[in-house]
Amino acid sequence: MPLPDVDRYRPEDRRAVDALYRRVFGNDAADASRLRWEWQYRRNPNNPGGEPEIWIAREGRAIIGQYATMPVRLDVKGREVRGSWGMDVMVAPERQRRGLGEVLFRTWDRNVGASLGLGLSDASYRLFQKLGWPDVGPVPCLVKPLTRRAFRHPRWPMPINRLISAVTWPFVVIIARARPLRAEVRMVQRFDDSFTRLWEKLAGKFDLAVRRDAAYLNWKFVGAPHVRYSLAALLREGQTAGYAVYRHLHEPRGRVTLLVDFLADPEDEEGFETLLRWVDREARHEDSDKIRAFAMHAGFRHLMRRSGYFQVKSTMEFVVKVNGADVAPDFYEHTDAWHVTLGDSDQDR
Repeated sequence: MPLPDVDRYRPEDRRAVDALYRRVFGNDAADASRLRWEWQYRRNPNNPGGEPEIWIAREGRAIIGQYATMPVRLDVKGREVRGSWGMDVMVAPERQRRGLGEVLFRTWDRNVGASLGLGLSDASYRLFQKLGWPDVGPVPCLVKPLTRRAFRHPRWPMPINRLISAVTWPFVVIIARARPLRAEVRMVQRFDDSFTRLWEKLAGKFDLAVRRDAAYLNWKFVGAPHVRYSLAALLREGQTAGYAVYRHLHEPRGRVTLLVDFLADPEDEEGFETLLRWVDREARHEDSDKIRAFAMHAGFRHLMRRSGYFQVKSTMEFVVKVNGADVAPDFYEHTDAWHVTLGDSDQDR
């Protein structure tokens, strides 16, 4: 059977793409996608033309697959590369297991300077491995317990959860104690140009990271229609020196504060720890049982562990393939200076 044509999304494709999304993912997921669609694909500042960076598989007039992506500007060893995060991939049920997913992946990869995948499904992860994408492992997950309910598990019986809470409580009391802020932190409503200057100052500290300028941060964390974030800025002598993006939510058996994204000089231990202590205060005020974060950078993880976080199993798989810049053969083996968080891609839905 001949392979279908694959090309870019056209405005007249919207209704057929929505219908396919509903068939593949169900009504609830389709409704959630419609809420995010304009923001996610047309308003992205890294997509100045306003046309969604979505690859469509066509069979005659029928649309039988798509690979939707999120364009970003990626700093790789001091060089800026046009990259994109792979997100919603779908193939019509009757066309699955015929190699169409591989065709979509390869088309996307040929047209970007860096192809990135985060929080992959098992099927997508296996396909990335099959295609030879470098596997850099999951982004480490760190948790800080704040209350005796922090270690409860939704699949454990209540008597077991109560026993775990009692046993771990002395440990929680020690690591969750409040500590004073060591620098100024201020809540903000938007990211101004000082955050662009901060990024330009710190970009060289990271071997790989998405460009976090004001336009990107406002689009990602202020303009999102489906979730509301809190924004805190770290100040040094009146100058912006870092930020934290976080939110609070209910999960089975407890309340969690997600530290979604952050930026500071990895060598500014006092500054980054101050941001962590601010988030601690905010989490306690909201009666959260724990704080959860994902952090690729080894320096940030070290400071988080020193602040009471501990590493747990992560399911947020991460793959990346750089096409638009020359990188050393061992580039993918040394990721300690990469900055990747939960706020990257579209993981926080």
